Amino acid sequence: MGREILQGVIDIHVHAGPSVANRAVDAAEMLKEAEAAGYAGFLVKDHYFPSMMGTKMIEKHLGNGTCRIFGSMALNNSMGLFNLKALDTARQMDAKMVYFPTVSTKKHIDDHSTGAFVGAGKSQIAENPVTYVDEEGNLDPAAIEVLEYMASHDMALGTGHGNIWEVDHLVEKAVELGVKRILVNHPHYNVGATYEQMAKWAKLGAYIELNVCVFKSGSKLGDVDDIVAKQMIDAVGVDRIILDSDLGQANNGSPVEGMYNFMNLLIDQFGVSVEEINKMAKINPAILLGI
Repeated sequence: MGREILQGVIDIHVHAGPSVANRAVDAAEMLKEAEAAGYAGFLVKDHYFPSMMGTKMIEKHLGNGTCRIFGSMALNNSMGLFNLKALDTARQMDAKMVYFPTVSTKKHIDDHSTGAFVGAGKSQIAENPVTYVDEEGNLDPAAIEVLEYMASHDMALGTGHGNIWEVDHLVEKAVELGVKRILVNHPHYNVGATYEQMAKWAKLGAYIELNVCVFKSGSKLGDVDDIVAKQMIDAVGVDRIILDSDLGQANNGSPVEGMYNFMNLLIDQFGVSVEEINKMAKINPAILLGI
C-alpha cells in the first residue's frame, strides 16, 4: 500500500523528547515527520513528566495547522502517584490521556529487574513499587478518587503497566464510576492478558491497544510474534482496537516509518483491509481522545 494510507493517522502513543530517556525524535521533529506524512495528529507520552507544555508550544509556533499534537500525563512516583492536584492541573492543560502508573508499578519493576528499561533515565532515587489493587480486588482509595475525578470531567484513561489483576479491576471500577473513554495499554505485551480477557474489556467499552513497537516486525525491540496482532484483531474486533506505534526510543527507528511498515504487514500478510486500518489508526483514536 502506498504512503497515502498515512493520511489522517492519529498515533496516540509516541515517545518523543525531550525526556530523561534518549529518544529518536523530539516533539518538534516528530511534528515535521507527521505533517509530511499527512497525519491528523499524535500524542506524546512520557513516563516521568507531563508533556502538555511542550506539545502546546510546538503546535502553536511550529505547526502548519494540519497536524495536532496532544499531551498526556502518567501517574507515577515522579508525579506523586494518585495526585488529585496534579490531575486537576493536567486537565486545565488539556491532557488528552492520563495513565495509571507505568514505570512505578511493581509489575513493571519486577519485569525489568535484570535489565534497564529503555524508557528510563538515570535517576538517583529508586522507584517505590506500586500496587493499587489488594488481594480482595479493592482499589486504593486514592486511585478511586482519581477515577471519580476523571469520570466527572470525561477524561481519557490509559491503564498503564499493572498486572492482569490490577488492570482487570481497574477497567471494571472505571466503568462502574462512569469513565467513558478507556484504553487498555499493550495487554499482549506488558500485561500478558489472554484474548478472552481483551474481549471482555472491549465488551465493557474499553479500547484495546495494538502497539507496533512490541512486534518482531515492528521494531528492533519487538519480541512478540506478528501473528498475535491478527489474533488480537480477530478476538476483539476492529471497532475496539487502536493501532499506534509506541515508538520513539533511541535507535529504534522513526515512529512514522514504523507505523507505515506495520500497516503494510497487516495488509499483505494477514489480509487486514484498508478500511479496517483506517478504523483502528484514525477513527478509533479520534473517538478515544474526544476530538
